[in-house]
Amino acid sequence: MIAGAAGSRQGRFAFGDSSALLAKAKTLGIEIPFRNNLDPLFQPLSIAGRILANRLAVQPMEGADAGPEGAPGPLTFRRYRRFGAGGCGLIWFEAAAVTPAGRSNPAQLLLNEATLDGFKRLVEETRTAAGPRASPLLILQLTHSGRFAKPEGKPAPVIARHDPRLDAIHGLSSDHPLIADSELDRLGDRFVATAELARRAGFDGVDIKACHGYLVAELLAARGRPESRYGGGLENRFRFLVETMRAVRSAEPGLLLACRLGLFDALPGAFGVDPADSTRPDPAEPEELIRLLADAGTSLINITAGIPALTAYFGRPFDRPAAGAAAAAEHPLEGVARLLGLAAGVREAFPGLAVVGTGYSWLRQFFPNVAAAVIAAGGSSIAGLGRLSFACPDFAARLGDGGRLAARDICVTCSGCSTLLRGGNPAGCVVRDPAVYRLPD
Repeated sequence: MIAGAAGSRQGRFAFGDSSALLAKAKTLGIEIPFRNNLDPLFQPLSIAGRILANRLAVQPMEGADAGPEGAPGPLTFRRYRRFGAGGCGLIWFEAAAVTPAGRSNPAQLLLNEATLDGFKRLVEETRTAAGPRASPLLILQLTHSGRFAKPEGKPAPVIARHDPRLDAIHGLSSDHPLIADSELDRLGDRFVATAELARRAGFDGVDIKACHGYLVAELLAARGRPESRYGGGLENRFRFLVETMRAVRSAEPGLLLACRLGLFDALPGAFGVDPADSTRPDPAEPEELIRLLADAGTSLINITAGIPALTAYFGRPFDRPAAGAAAAAEHPLEGVARLLGLAAGVREAFPGLAVVGTGYSWLRQFFPNVAAAVIAAGGSSIAGLGRLSFACPDFAARLGDGGRLAARDICVTCSGCSTLLRGGNPAGCVVRDPAVYRLPD
């Protein structure tokens, strides 16, 4: 398992060649694997009877460009046509809310009967852009934004537990009501019904999103819910996610089940953290949860960490934080190494489970070499790219043609896309796609 030290000051990418990158890793006391042969990235992979053409994936990155009712908008179609043509074996579609109250902003996708036709068209246009030879696997992420819900553009938090750091974001009092068990029961039904709509829209699978402090993830650490089926002990805290997975499997046996799972929230008392040091992960509870998810029929785990509202750098190592966000308390390479290590730990514990690793965008033009080394060593099944997909949506096609990624074409981890999203604007790459996306003056 690859591990990273903590506590170094924020750094920036300044490496003209791989030797300088690896030398910096050595000075930080971490290991970044590297290989020149990229063949492991283009080996096919079988997941639950489906064949991926390669080991590269577009990660779920919200665009905040849906229409008022939640149907895909023009920029949504543009983005996924580009992803479809980009050559990745897996396209993990961004979060779609399962209920209007669960939208993170007024332009988040919302899948229901009224918007189903728009989603069908989105799937069709993505597949058409990919062409019959590529045939990428298409996963739709389903979510409820919980305490970060803003369906009308202003905070409308729905919380599963209290946390003083998170409650302070929206000025919530210690007696702010928690979502009731009866509401969670109904919400579980909405996830199942929305999964059925996803199948009708043409998606290959669905992801029950459980990361980044959103509602399903918050339940995983809901120790302080008295007399609740969804809080307290481990079984109750895991109940909503596991039972929802089982219900989707029962209702839609043809859908591939996936989970974008935050293994480590990096807050005291939260999920997956070392009780003695909240900046360090503890794999005990995450591994127990993954075991239950696998038993429930989950075939694919997508690794992430942190809560972006407070600790974005744990899940997205960057050179510069988004406007209003905290700077990193470590060098970005340490964050990359931690994310690689989290994925490797899951692969080691569950060798039969497909795992999407993350944290690669900060590595720029060297990410393919690191990803190929990780996959060759069994540290993950698939390399997922989020911010780099915004900047260079055809990265997989370029690499597959035997080329290399040029520094001038890819993500510079400036957090411009995150700044746009935080400000309620359509999100994309302000550096590589400036005719469409630009930061407010």
